[in-house]
Amino acid sequence: MILKRISILNYKNLEQTELAFSPKLNAFFGQNGMGKTNLLDAVYFLSFCKSAGNPIDSQNIRHDADFFVIQGFYEAADGTPEEIYCGMKRRQKKQFKRNKKEYTRLSDHIGFLPLVMVSPADSALINGGSDERRRFMDVVISQYDKEYLDALIRYNKALAQRNTLLKNEMPVEEELFLVWEEMMAQAGEVVFRKREEFISEFIPIFQSFYSFISQDKEAVGLTYDSHARDASLLEVLKESRMRDRIMGFSLRGVHKDELNMLLGDFPIKREGSQGQNKTYLVALKLAQFDFLKRTGATVPLLLLDDIFDKLDASRVEQIIKLVAGDSFGQIFITDTNREHLDRILHKVGSDYKMFRVEQGEVSEMEENTILTDEEEIKR
Repeated sequence: MILKRISILNYKNLEQTELAFSPKLNAFFGQNGMGKTNLLDAVYFLSFCKSAGNPIDSQNIRHDADFFVIQGFYEAADGTPEEIYCGMKRRQKKQFKRNKKEYTRLSDHIGFLPLVMVSPADSALINGGSDERRRFMDVVISQYDKEYLDALIRYNKALAQRNTLLKNEMPVEEELFLVWEEMMAQAGEVVFRKREEFISEFIPIFQSFYSFISQDKEAVGLTYDSHARDASLLEVLKESRMRDRIMGFSLRGVHKDELNMLLGDFPIKREGSQGQNKTYLVALKLAQFDFLKRTGATVPLLLLDDIFDKLDASRVEQIIKLVAGDSFGQIFITDTNREHLDRILHKVGSDYKMFRVEQGEVSEMEENTILTDEEEIKR
């Protein structure tokens, strides 16, 4: 799937933007705070029905405006056009449409436009809580497996109901707990099984990307822990109920699963340098792209937001080799360093567009000066 054009009104600091894109590489150059990330976030919104950075939709409306609209005009591999529309007015529910027909459930759209975004916010995968790492698994698996997404939604609804019962100060009949616990167990077993299958397939792909970027300087790993591994999830929930009532929430279940991120045999959060952490995150997201490409019906879009920060020259060069190759489909990349973008453009050749972003205004740069072979060697 290729994003041919985008139209944006009042999204964050982007007042009015109409852009036509290259099917291969689109580079956005500008200083921090100008709107580069907001532009990528608008593309992200069209795939996931929400912002990557702010889940409160109304807060993405530009200051002093009453609404925002994002429209994407796509083309499938067979040439079929697809139009995706999202609009929201203050104090109203957002509208999400495909080819002018509104979705009944937003979850039906997830996976139609697969997308992977690499951004500075990914540092939360290493430094944040386990919920960030579970969300990473959820975002990947939900894009190619509808059964997983449905099970996850059912599990979370049952979890919310069980937590309500746990907070109740009056006695609650066991049968009421069992209704929600059985639903949690049934849906949770599906979530666990599909997460485990995903991780086992994902690990070698991820390790291969890390090895290439680091040039085999370190070994990395991933392990997956879940309460559902060692016992029946229903039994786990029933055994934990008394303690859960004291705490007022569910202490055990797949909503507590953990994805352990390792450098060698130790947590990278504790052992990794800034460069190693950044390499780990970039490799994780490129592996996510590769996995979705293998499992899905269409090549995902790849959004790369300021990915070269904190990396030494050799790792930057390895990433540039990857991005400029033929393994990826349509790419959107931002950087404050024009040199990084020039080097990628030089390797890609003619099929690219360069845009300048300044104070929320985005303009295509008609004459792009990219490095010659001699300049590339010097650098």
